[in-house]
Amino acid sequence: MNSTNVINRWLVAVMGTLLQICLGTVYAWSFFQKPIMKTFDWNNTQVMWIFSLAIMFLGLAAAWGGINLPRYGPRKLAVTGGVLYGAGFLLSALAMKQHSLPMFYLAFGVLGGIGLGLGYVTPVATVAKWFPDKKGLVTGMVVMGFGLGALFMSKILAPVLMTRFDDSLIPVFLVIGGVLMALATVHGSFVVNPPAGYVPEGWCPPASPANRQAALDATTARDCLRSKPFITVWLFFFANICAGIMFIGMQSPMLQDLLKETAVDTGMTDEPGRTHALAAAGATLIAISSLFNGIGRMFWGGVSDKLGRVTTFRVILGSQILVFTALLFVKSPILFCVLVCYVLLCYGGGFGTAPSTVTTIFGARLMPTVYGILLTAWSTAGVVGPQMAAVIKDKFPGKAAFYSFAVGIGILTFGLLLTFLVNDKPFHRKHAE
Repeated sequence: MNSTNVINRWLVAVMGTLLQICLGTVYAWSFFQKPIMKTFDWNNTQVMWIFSLAIMFLGLAAAWGGINLPRYGPRKLAVTGGVLYGAGFLLSALAMKQHSLPMFYLAFGVLGGIGLGLGYVTPVATVAKWFPDKKGLVTGMVVMGFGLGALFMSKILAPVLMTRFDDSLIPVFLVIGGVLMALATVHGSFVVNPPAGYVPEGWCPPASPANRQAALDATTARDCLRSKPFITVWLFFFANICAGIMFIGMQSPMLQDLLKETAVDTGMTDEPGRTHALAAAGATLIAISSLFNGIGRMFWGGVSDKLGRVTTFRVILGSQILVFTALLFVKSPILFCVLVCYVLLCYGGGFGTAPSTVTTIFGARLMPTVYGILLTAWSTAGVVGPQMAAVIKDKFPGKAAFYSFAVGIGILTFGLLLTFLVNDKPFHRKHAE
């Protein structure tokens, strides 16, 4: 392979990462949670459904995209995903103008979510083909972009636009939609498959006995999806997402409530000033935790190349049980932020490790289809996690954080136990017979 091809594969990886940053802006939803509630007099649960629907349709669209990726090609799906996600913001502005919550659900939740799913699965599956020699590290790098999207939104794009338009949400969503649509279209156009028979220079595929290779070649996606390893991986992947996504949607309100409870001095004596200071603190937590979310994807993806895929998931889930237990008793806003950042590090780590886990267990040939279906765990957790947090906050406002953390401990423990039912051994058809 010549130097031009080397540059090309890294260009695909970089542009795929930039596309993920555009799509990952959805993780800054908690930045808009309270402003939308205040402006339209909707409660936590109602507004959180917008985010939940987006994540639900993300997973469903990713499953469809993974299955149909060979048919349409990565460039077409990546660009289409970016356009649909941007259109979700544009139509959400119309929904807010009409004061229509159902239209908001359809615009951002359904249309935007479909765009997210098509855009998300495509660069991950494509880059895995370019980097069979560094699959954990580089797929982790690409999905790192999704985690960093909240940083871009919460500390750069949204604050600038909210200031420019005096906190008016309608023009803010219009401009965001246009910007994201344009950027995602450019980045998505670079997401292409490697040439047929492509092998990185200096890398030799690991030898496989002829009988094992024949069994792998005979294995179908249906065999994989009905297998114990896939069901197990789906469940503990779901558990990790469910626990972490509770913070994605509610971390800013949780921190603001904790700051009020502990009477931290914001430097503002008037109520409007204090409100803005609390919102700024929440936005800062979103930005910092999104950085950990992004880094965790690349970090844990690289760790999985050394420790093994399932072992890495055990560390991710087990360490979070300790962190969630500590969160039950934490009263310090600073320590709360530190622990939330670790949770987001592990949350991102699950996404960084999942693509290489699928490739290791089910093979590169079936990776796009199996990985796309695996992301339905994300769509399910995207409803369960945020809705649990929102319902708990609405029903038990005084003890919402405590109950949320207790539920998180149970979910993580369930996921950890499941990891001991599977290993990194490649699956093939004879295992299902």
